[in-house]
Amino acid sequence: MRRYIQVPRAEPGSTNNYNSTFESRPFLNIGVCGCCGPLRPRYKRLVDNIFPEDPKDGLVKSDMEKLTFYAVSAPEKLDRIGAYLAERLSRDVVRHRYGYVVIAMEALDQLLMACHSQSIKPFVESFLHMVAKLLESREPDLQVLGTNSFVKFANIEEDTPSYHRRYDFFVSQFSAMCHSTHDDPDTRTKIRIAGIKGLQGVVRKTVNDELQAIIWEPQHMDKLIPSMLFNMQCSEDSDRTGAPTTPSDGDKDENPATLAESCFRELLGRAAYGNMNNAVRPVLVHLDNHRLWETNEFAVSCFKIIMYSIQAQHSHHVIQQVLGHLDTHNKDSPRVRAGIVQVLLETVAIAAKGSIGPTVLEVFNTLLKHLCLSVDFELGDRRNSASSVSTNSKENEERIVQNAIIQTIGFFGGNLPDYQRSEVMMFIMGKVPVFGSPCHTLDTSNIGDLGTKRIQVMLFRSLIMVTSGYKAKTIAAALPAPFLEPLLAISLMEDNELRQLVLEILHNLIDRHDNRAKLRGIRIIPDVSALKIKREKISKQDVNFIKKHGQQLYRHIYLSCKEEDNVHKNFELLYTALAILTIELANEEVVIDLIRLAIALQDMAINNEENLSMFNRCGTMALVAAYLNFLSQMIASPPFCQHVNKVIETRNLEAPYLLPENALREKYTLPKSLEKHEKNVFFLTNKIAESLAGPSYSVDRLSVPYIPQVTDEDKHSRRKSIVDTVSIQVDILSGNNQPDKARLAEEITFDTLKKAIDTTGMEEQEKEKRRQLIEKFQKAPFEEIAAQCGSKANLLQDKLAQIFELTIRPPPSPSGNVTISAGHAQCQSIPVYEMKFPDLCVY
Repeated sequence: MRRYIQVPRAEPGSTNNYNSTFESRPFLNIGVCGCCGPLRPRYKRLVDNIFPEDPKDGLVKSDMEKLTFYAVSAPEKLDRIGAYLAERLSRDVVRHRYGYVVIAMEALDQLLMACHSQSIKPFVESFLHMVAKLLESREPDLQVLGTNSFVKFANIEEDTPSYHRRYDFFVSQFSAMCHSTHDDPDTRTKIRIAGIKGLQGVVRKTVNDELQAIIWEPQHMDKLIPSMLFNMQCSEDSDRTGAPTTPSDGDKDENPATLAESCFRELLGRAAYGNMNNAVRPVLVHLDNHRLWETNEFAVSCFKIIMYSIQAQHSHHVIQQVLGHLDTHNKDSPRVRAGIVQVLLETVAIAAKGSIGPTVLEVFNTLLKHLCLSVDFELGDRRNSASSVSTNSKENEERIVQNAIIQTIGFFGGNLPDYQRSEVMMFIMGKVPVFGSPCHTLDTSNIGDLGTKRIQVMLFRSLIMVTSGYKAKTIAAALPAPFLEPLLAISLMEDNELRQLVLEILHNLIDRHDNRAKLRGIRIIPDVSALKIKREKISKQDVNFIKKHGQQLYRHIYLSCKEEDNVHKNFELLYTALAILTIELANEEVVIDLIRLAIALQDMAINNEENLSMFNRCGTMALVAAYLNFLSQMIASPPFCQHVNKVIETRNLEAPYLLPENALREKYTLPKSLEKHEKNVFFLTNKIAESLAGPSYSVDRLSVPYIPQVTDEDKHSRRKSIVDTVSIQVDILSGNNQPDKARLAEEITFDTLKKAIDTTGMEEQEKEKRRQLIEKFQKAPFEEIAAQCGSKANLLQDKLAQIFELTIRPPPSPSGNVTISAGHAQCQSIPVYEMKFPDLCVY
């Protein structure tokens, strides 16, 4: 029951606080002081005065100014004022007198804003207690009211930290408001916005306070992060990007997703080095729980926000988290793995522009491991599945994973600085498996030859992306020996796709002036100068490189032309490779080597010792024609150009299938033989030597036919086994043991010439001899082989000893020669008349 007492009111201008004028005020019946107004504490009277008789009238501003002045003048009373206000507010909330609740919160807000002292600490506890009361209410308006007051409090910078204050309740309550399921959409949106603002207030109040580091603990992050992501996920604006945005306040009030994103950015921007894992892990868990990896637009958007919001030096933490998550889901569906890899792609794309940290090789190592797993899953499904429809579906899904991994590898490597890109190239090259060789980096034992080839192709594709746009100052820096040798060795595989990829990698690394696009398409170019080829003077480093590794490149081109499975693209890429070598590395010596290579290719196609197909032979002839036409114009030698043009014109009339426009065209009728042609359709060495005669070129070297060097690269090829290589070495050793010259000298007769022409029987004997030799090394015991090699080594040592004895033996002298007999030195005298002097010394 409400009671009223007469409280004296001072008249205007009077110094007496008590007179005959009274007014009615509500009060609590609590003891004598509660019944008698003048005996109540002053702070209570001032608090009571701010409440009007009708709550619709609002806060009594004049009395509020008195209360504020009293609180500022006597800050030690703040805690009592807060406790009394909390008492009144709790009573009004229970009695549903919400008008007085609003007035009480308004008074609290004004006191908070006006008072800045250490005594505000106890007052804050009362304030937070009142805010908690409002948040616990089921009335949306009271929840919003309490949230707004808390946000105002969060914006106040306190002078001293709080040692005992905790915000666990507020984190839980605001997170629950972010997930509001109120029936009314407008009310639901209002509650969610209030919850997000409350979380934002908690973040602002705690993240800068070292004593409140507990907010970064997993139990709080597991509530904060999912609440923000839940509202971001519900956004109707699906076209949001990860770039930072600054929406207006009106947009924030209307759109919970925008406000949640702003809060999410603010939280991540304040995350320290040690808190990144706790901030990113709830994001991954949320995406798992809501199955957002398959349709990964939202996942990509989230991680773009993360990468743009955090400090650049913390990027590698996020990458490590995503890599670990990929390892955790290595047996999930292909779409889930592809979604995670796509997120990783976007993550490293942003991180590559800043600080990567120590995770560069870790990223590639993890991705290559999952690439191998994907191939294993694909081939395993093919072996185990009986339905072709389901098999094709699973294969297509695994192809999505593999393509995503390749794109990630290539994009990440392509955005790295040059000094790191070369390391990545070496790292990927070291991961490429080789048929028949144990691979210590990738386990390919379970995927067989088909799976190994698939991994080779995909790794080479990623290398193409990594090397794209790579402009090294020197070719030696772009193609170091540890990278070039295995690259060319693997290119000897009998697979045209692998060879094409190797050539494209070489194009990326050698072409430093972007001339490749101008040379696209193998053809006879009438005027090379119209292409406006960019080139520079060859540096000494490049000259040394081509001297050291030129034979490897020439050999690769030569052997690639001999492959039976060559298609149009192979010849086109070979032509481009020759043209780029000419532009970037060709001096006078290299030009002669390239001409010798071209003539050797022409001879190979004409003689056909390898029993090549007609398409291969005509394609090689067309390649030689297109390249010599390009080379003759690049070196600007009119006689050379004249000879090349004459041969091309003759071919146009007599053998158009030896030109690239016809030989490499689909469904073009090729001849059955090339032996009927005269010399005028071929490029002749003597004509080229005459055209290049002069001091610039060593034309004498053109008379020496090009023969590819035998290197260790053959051991990587499937064409030769280890036994074949050993047999070749044994043949060379045995060939060194030549008979005397007298035995080699034979009388040249008709029968001798006939035998020299008819080599069919000799080839059969040579093949039989080789077969027996291979069989011997395969089946003979090791001791026998070792004994044979040891006897040959001993024979060589004996011959060397004889040579050294003849060269080191001192000349005879009259004093005699010193000989050693039975361990004692003896001197034997030689008379002068018995000594033999050279004819020039005798007169």
